[in-house]
Amino acid sequence: MPLYEYQCLECETRFDALRGMSQADDPIACPQCGETHARRMISLFAAVGDRGVIAGEGGSCASCSPSASCATCGVR
Repeated sequence: MPLYEYQCLECETRFDALRGMSQADDPIACPQCGETHARRMISLFAAVGDRGVIAGEGGSCASCSPSASCATCGVR
């Protein structure tokens, strides 16, 4: 089940929720204020393996090369 990141449009709190893909854009209550006016955010992810941190597909962010370390995204 995917982990989605949301931001409340009332109080601007950011929160995560485990939801099925078919529920990703359904209304969800903010844990801070209880309002159901939240939008789904675009999130980056990182996977940790035996070679260190791998950010997104391909192992690099837009500001680094695949063969170098990157202080921005943490790729080693």
